[in-house]
Amino acid sequence: MGPKKHGQSERAVNKGKDRRHRMKGKSLETFTEELHEVLQASEDPVSEDAVHVKLPCPLAMWELGHCDPKRCTGRKLARKGFVRCLRLNQRFNGLILSPVGTRYVTPADKEIVAQSGVAVIDCSWARLEDTPFSKMIGSHPRLLPYLVAANPVNYGKPCKLSCVEAYAATFCIVGFQDLAGLLLRKFKWGMGFLELNKTLLERYAACESEEELLAVEKEYFSSPSPEEEIDPFDVDSGREYMNLNRPLRVEEDYTESGEEETSEEEEDEDERKEKEKVEDNRSKEEAT
Repeated sequence: MGPKKHGQSERAVNKGKDRRHRMKGKSLETFTEELHEVLQASEDPVSEDAVHVKLPCPLAMWELGHCDPKRCTGRKLARKGFVRCLRLNQRFNGLILSPVGTRYVTPADKEIVAQSGVAVIDCSWARLEDTPFSKMIGSHPRLLPYLVAANPVNYGKPCKLSCVEAYAATFCIVGFQDLAGLLLRKFKWGMGFLELNKTLLERYAACESEEELLAVEKEYFSSPSPEEEIDPFDVDSGREYMNLNRPLRVEEDYTESGEEETSEEEEDEDERKEKEKVEDNRSKEEAT
């Protein structure tokens, strides 16, 4: 038996990698059917399916330990089974929301999200230089266009989104708004993100190309909407930096995740007690 040729061995190795990294071929029709099942299950607050909802596409996160775990929205989603934590050098085949991306999330990414999902990088905005982005491997790194954070720590700050806001923004732009709402409802302030960015998200979702999306972003900066003009003397505007009757509140920018002021564990406990109360009422009704 003759010696193996170097070229043949290399081709075999590369072929194995290609097969291993190939995306699963879930059609948009299958994704839509699974999405409807997920939404139906989530509507029943006392069903086992509502507690253990499996999303129709995978969500993942590289968690670098920069943030307080009690404040981290990504960790809360992981505890609830929505998000899978990745190791450094572990590959992800879906969209990767990364500050080092060169392309933006657009509606054209819809099929990639349906087939392979979305991953985020949970790191501190203050420690980007220390973040090993080269060890977060994938074929589809993406940037999010201009959006405003609604999380309690970074409320009103442009682009400093929490993990759940980043997932939700991606779902909205590619056309899966129901999934965005499902995730955001896990947080008391969550739906405020959609309200705060309603106009921009709708316009981004209507774009047919990255160039069109960037044009929408540029237009937003160059011609602010009249509805953005707020009376600085309006104490009910909801924006503290516009309220001249109060001192400014200085908030510490904890992490990329823009995590909440209240403990996520406290919210989990409140949700558990509410479910137990509903179940007790149902048991009493059946007994009578």
